[in-house]
Amino acid sequence: MKNILTLTLLLLCVLNTGVMAQNSTSTSTQTGTKQATKRGPIFRATKEQINQAQAILKERGFYGGEQLGKLDDATREGLRKYQHAEGLKVTGTLNKVTLEKMNIALTEKQKSM
Repeated sequence: MKNILTLTLLLLCVLNTGVMAQNSTSTSTQTGTKQATKRGPIFRATKEQINQAQAILKERGFYGGEQLGKLDDATREGLRKYQHAEGLKVTGTLNKVTLEKMNIALTEKQKSM
């Protein structure tokens, strides 16, 4: 009789552990999709910095458009070419590293990022 009781209790523990593990996995999967990873502030170039970058890209032959201070498709393509030529990570954006490589002054806010 003790063996049957022990076996029943053991079986209940195993089943309970399995159910708890399954619930834990599905809960973490559900919360994993709901939880957004926190990102820091977004680095943005100023209009003046974009103008300066367009002038440099134009001078180096990476950009043929006008200096309007807007990150249009032609400017992004020129940035990709520049970044590739300079051995930088190719992003097509005016990030901190690219601005520094171009010797374009950063704002105080950008310096702290």
